[in-house]
Amino acid sequence: MRAAVMYGAGDLRVEDRPDPKIVDPADAVVRTVAACVCGSDLWPYRSMPATGTGRPMGHEFLGVVEETGAEVRGLKTGDLVIAPFTYSDNTCDYCAKGLQISCRNGGRYGLDGVDGGQGEAVRVPYADGTLVKVPVAADSALLPSLLALSDVMTTGHHGAVSAGVGRGDAVLVVGDGAVGLCAVIAAGRLGAERIVLAGRHEARTDLGRRFGATDVVAARGEEGVARIRELTGGVDKVIEAVGTRQALDTALGAVLDGGTISRLGVPQYEEVPIGPAAFMRNITLTGGAGPARAYIEQLLTDVLDGTITPGLVFDRTFTLDRTPDAYRAMADRQVLKALIRP
Repeated sequence: MRAAVMYGAGDLRVEDRPDPKIVDPADAVVRTVAACVCGSDLWPYRSMPATGTGRPMGHEFLGVVEETGAEVRGLKTGDLVIAPFTYSDNTCDYCAKGLQISCRNGGRYGLDGVDGGQGEAVRVPYADGTLVKVPVAADSALLPSLLALSDVMTTGHHGAVSAGVGRGDAVLVVGDGAVGLCAVIAAGRLGAERIVLAGRHEARTDLGRRFGATDVVAARGEEGVARIRELTGGVDKVIEAVGTRQALDTALGAVLDGGTISRLGVPQYEEVPIGPAAFMRNITLTGGAGPARAYIEQLLTDVLDGTITPGLVFDRTFTLDRTPDAYRAMADRQVLKALIRP
């Protein structure tokens, strides 16, 4: 099969790989129908040391079940399934808490002999616990929004849930990337009355308004914080969807005492700047990697009936052989989120 493999910073290749096979009786082999490039894929694309072996890439995909192991009971050949961005048994104590990201038997695609999602097919461990069957055909117009449930929409939802967003709230979303835009959808879905989107890319913030943002603040730093406070008087709930120190400083500057900041962006800083002054404000810092498997079924109905359309974050489609072009386009900010069709 053809699949994308990273050999070092800027060195992504699409090459022939062994076809996936059932290794464990709980496995399924899924033929990929759609995949995508995640913002987190760009970190190794920018900084991964060169390696001679390469790393299969991609963790967001959906596809059709081609084969199942002897212990798989809930899936059959021909089922269209969404794959959360990590696999899990969905039975351990962490999974029972809705924390499948920490599953004791789970793992990540592209590591430990498991295929990456940016390829023609994937062996999925713990298929019954991981994959979510969806009642549409493989050529459905809903596929982009269903694909968004594998990571970006469920991650945005995790940010809103972790921040405690509820009816009537004023919420700040820091970051106009795909996760931030999906956090706007999630905040509105949970009843937020005012949603301020901090971002400066007009095409993206326009989409944010379409998703439900009531205000957009393009200014950064102290000027941006002042503008947010001018608009809202300060907010109780913040979803930080970037991961930089500047984004966290914006969140800390805009949040009210006693408020909550949910961090979704993978931190690109070593220390959390909570000194005595911030400590005295009783600010709660929460968030982290979203347990996508816990949320897919909660959000699926709203995707199927068109209540939410997170698939709009995919603004360009590439064939599998052009996956290197997809990475370059996203790294150069020419594309918000690239959809890949094998």
